[in-house]
Amino acid sequence: MIPLKDINPTKNFPFVNVMLISANVLVFLYQVTLSPHAAKAFLLANATIPARIPAFLAGHAPASMALFPLFSSMFLHGGLMHLLGNMLFLYIFGDNVEDAFGHIGYLFFYLLCGIGSGLIHVMFNWGSGIPALGASGAISGVMGAYAVMFPKHQILTFFLIFLIPVPAILILGYWFVLQFVAGINGLGMATAGGVAWWAHIGGFLMGVVIAWATKKR
Repeated sequence: MIPLKDINPTKNFPFVNVMLISANVLVFLYQVTLSPHAAKAFLLANATIPARIPAFLAGHAPASMALFPLFSSMFLHGGLMHLLGNMLFLYIFGDNVEDAFGHIGYLFFYLLCGIGSGLIHVMFNWGSGIPALGASGAISGVMGAYAVMFPKHQILTFFLIFLIPVPAILILGYWFVLQFVAGINGLGMATAGGVAWWAHIGGFLMGVVIAWATKKR
């Protein structure tokens, strides 16, 4: 199942969501202009590397090297398909969440979920030297918030050869179960790169909790 568009019009133009998508695209375009050596150096300087956190806590690494990448890594992507997949989900779900939180509130929410999901990834990969990058942790938070705020709204979904409307809670619930099962299966295994499952899980749950608390108020 591939979600393509939500049938959920917004009241206001999603300035922040458009800005975030644009920022991700521009950083990726900058990445592809770099030589292989410069691209590797840029990635290592700005991606989240879990081992740097315990090194910082032990006094062996500067705070800028350990903590700043929790922010900068949200705007890096490992390839075109990685970027397009993330931006599709941000395009589908971000505008309505921005409508609900307001422009400034949405920006803080997005960054909080991104940094928080990065820290959760570090906790589950303590000591790993493998770089983690991508906006998926922050976008997972957006998806969690959408599931709470708009569970019954329809998502136009490509399924086999058909386009069908599916309630958001089914799409997002199915997605979360896949992430959770993959995360559980990866526990206790040596880190080998790939998908940061626990960043997805943590970001989604952060989005759920924040949206639930906001909705309750």
